[in-house]
This record gives sequence, structure tokens and C-alpha cells, in this order.
Amino acid sequence: MATTESTTTRAGEREAVLGELLPPVTRRRPRIGLVSGGLGTYWPQFPGLLPQLKESAAYVADRLGQLDAEVTDAGFVSDAQEGAAAAERLRRADCDLIVLFLTTYLTSSMVLPIAQRTHTPVLVVDLQPSERMDHASFDTGDWLAYCSQCSVPEVGNVFRRAGVPFRSVSGWLRQESAWRRVERWVRAAHVRAALRHARHGLMGHVYPGMLDVQTDPTLLSATFGSHVEMLEFDDLRHRVEKVTEAETRERVELARRIFTVDDSVVDEDFAWGATVSVALDRLVEDFGLDTLAYYHRGLDGELHERLGAGMILGASLLTARGVPAAGEFELRTSLAQLASQSVGAGGSFTEIQALNFEDGVVEMGHDGPAHLALSARDPLLRGLGVYHGKRGWGVSVEFDVRQGPVTLLGLGQDADGSLSFITSEGTVVPGPLLEIGNTTSRVDFGRDPGEWVDAWSATGVGHHWSLAVGHHGADFGAAASLLGIDHREV
Repeated sequence: MATTESTTTRAGEREAVLGELLPPVTRRRPRIGLVSGGLGTYWPQFPGLLPQLKESAAYVADRLGQLDAEVTDAGFVSDAQEGAAAAERLRRADCDLIVLFLTTYLTSSMVLPIAQRTHTPVLVVDLQPSERMDHASFDTGDWLAYCSQCSVPEVGNVFRRAGVPFRSVSGWLRQESAWRRVERWVRAAHVRAALRHARHGLMGHVYPGMLDVQTDPTLLSATFGSHVEMLEFDDLRHRVEKVTEAETRERVELARRIFTVDDSVVDEDFAWGATVSVALDRLVEDFGLDTLAYYHRGLDGELHERLGAGMILGASLLTARGVPAAGEFELRTSLAQLASQSVGAGGSFTEIQALNFEDGVVEMGHDGPAHLALSARDPLLRGLGVYHGKRGWGVSVEFDVRQGPVTLLGLGQDADGSLSFITSEGTVVPGPLLEIGNTTSRVDFGRDPGEWVDAWSATGVGHHWSLAVGHHGADFGAAASLLGIDHREV
């Protein structure tokens, strides 16, 4: 089914309904620090220079202020002492990214303390006033407004010698392509902010035998600053018992407004999924969760098995609201979904289903929770008498991912314990899809599907990942830089 204006409109209507009845979860916005600077020796020599540079600094501050972030402007520095004072102010601001705007030449001693004392990633931005100088009319003072590039290699050298990662964007002040690169780093700061302050819910136990999904929770805290909250299925059971019949009916009505309900759905199973959904919302609120990963094996239809089997509806609604949920105890994938959410790209729990060598595509999807914003049509609730590979039965979410560019984001782990972002960009294309209660898509990576699987598997990604709409490999690469982890791209 082709992506059309009506498809996009319908997706917007679904999001509006969710926003009206289940408001999106709000999180701390990223904090961007800004320092502008130049060499104070120039000011008495060329009196008109500093006012011009401060006008450029005001423009940069205004552009940053238009982005979805809290901006702390530490002002204009002219010597090493002022640089140190700015570093202290930004240290207290607890920024996710510091933008260092070079307006003219400055010495590296003015900016190194900013990178060292704040313990925050720094982006060096060098934007001269216009595309080129007017050589016929410029004097030395005019030229100095264009020579900020001179100090970029100096700063890069000193940062490297100090063990400080170096990033830069060079261009001219109103060059939109340069600003798109700056905005990419701000999107990356969204990911860093989300992961630094995230509270990940981990409920149940790992799917037996899935060694790749096992994750040391302390590693996430050590790498990102995230907190992992250990939950019991009894935490959910306790809240399910408090859900009223009226609340269940309201959630059923909400689901009917969001989903097409297939004839295979059994009313009793639908009501149970709705009840669990209400309880999941309370669980997330009570524990302040930003993500949820879960699994319970169960036995012969006992209560905990029924709870695990009844989570798909509620987990999908949570994911659509901005609280990614992943089955099979997939903590790292729920984190990848949160990173995808942070750049506005959705993020649905995904794995490989099959390869189509005639059409040159990789078929992907997963049972369980899905991100409704990715759907090409009204998502479907399908009744399943059995969940493949899992105990239990109930309602499941089915849809095909809307056509167009997509990005896979997985979180890999190496022998030394280090984590990495692993990405691959492709395109969802039309064609036949399974109708088995799964999220499904046909992704063209521009190469033989088997060769792509070999390359993707060699990265250490594990067999689950987040599927996000749009091409965001560069965004996730920038985020990996800010987080201090590797980025591997297939």
C-alpha cells in the first residue's frame, strides 16, 4: 500500500486521538550551553569589531533558542579568565551539549577549561558572517570577523592532546546546510538527555536461552547514567486488581477509535487486554518509567501468564505515547526505541522474519508491542489463540509499516562489555505481507538480502532492534559520539 496524503492524514488523526485521551509523556528537554568568544587583544585595536561579533553571537543564540531545547548562554568571553568563569557557569547548568561559537581567532587556553571542567560534550561552531569577504573594501578589522577558522585546527589539536573528543561545524552565519549540521547535534543531545535521565522498567525474567538479550543493568547506569527499575509481575497484578469495569470499558472504546478490530478478537480477551492496559499506565506513572521491557513464561493459563499475554494492547499504546515497550525482556532494544523516539522517528520492536530474493528485500516485524505512528493504515487488533514461541493467547497488534525511508537502530555489546549504536538505513517498499498479528515490513537495503544479513549480524547487534521512520543514521552516529560509544553502520 503506497504512502499517500490520506495515509499521513489518518496517522495524524490517530496521534490526535491518543494525544487527547492519553496525553504524551513529557520529559526533561535537553540543555544546550552556549559560549561565544574571540581574542580580546583585538578590541582596542579595532573598535568596530566586537559589536559586529556580538551581533553574530546574538543570531546564533536566537537560532539555538528556536530548537526544542533549554539554552544557557554563558555570554561572550575574551580571555582565559572569562573562559574559566563561563566553564563554571555551564558546569552548574548540567548541560547535555555545549556549543562553542568561535567568532574570530581565539587562543585554545580560553576554551579548553570549558571542555574539561563541565564534563560535557562540546561542539565547536565556526560561522563567518557571509559566504565570502569583499576583498576590495575590507581592512584588517573587517577580515578578523572572518578568521575564526584559524583557531579550529588549534582547538582540535589541543582537545586531542587533552583527551577531549572534538566535533565541529564550519560554515557561514546564515548557511542553512551548516545549521542542519548543528541541528543534527542538537537532536543527538536529545538522545543523550533521554538516556542520561531514563528510568527503564525491567519486569519478569529473560526469555530462556536468548543469551544475546541478556544485559547487565549496571552497565547501562555506568555508560549512560540510566536507572533500571526491577519490577515483578505482581506489581502489575496488584494494579490490574484495582481497575474498575468502567475504566476497562473506556479503554476498549479508546482502542476501537485507534484500531480496526478484526472478527477474530474475542470480547473477553479484548476486555482483558484493556484492563491490563489501564494497569500498565498506572505502573509507568507510579514508578516514573521511560521504557518497559518484560517477559513471563507462565504455565497452564495461570494469572501471571495471562498478564504477560494481555500486555500487547497496552504496551503498544504506551509506545505510541512515548514510553517504548519491548517484549522478551529486551532491555537494550527498549533503550534503542527510546533513542528513536528522541529524534522524532518512532521506534518499533523488530526482528528479521524472512528474505525475499526475487524482490531483493528483507522482511521484518515482530509480535507484541508496536509503535502505532509507523502504521501505513489503521492498525489492526487480531485475536490469536496461540502466541508463537510463547504461552498464552489474546489480542495482538498487526499493521504494515508505511512506505519510505527507515533506519534500524540496535544496541550492541562487545566482549569487553562496551556498548555501541548499530544502524542501517533502508526503504520500506510495497509487496505481500503476512497477516499473523505482527508488525511487518519489506525493507530494501540496496543489496542482496543475504549479504545484508551477514553484514548486519557481524556487528554484534543481537536479533532485536528498533525500526524508525526516516533516515537517521547520522543522528544516531552523532548521539553515539556524545554518549562516548561506538557507532557501526551497515
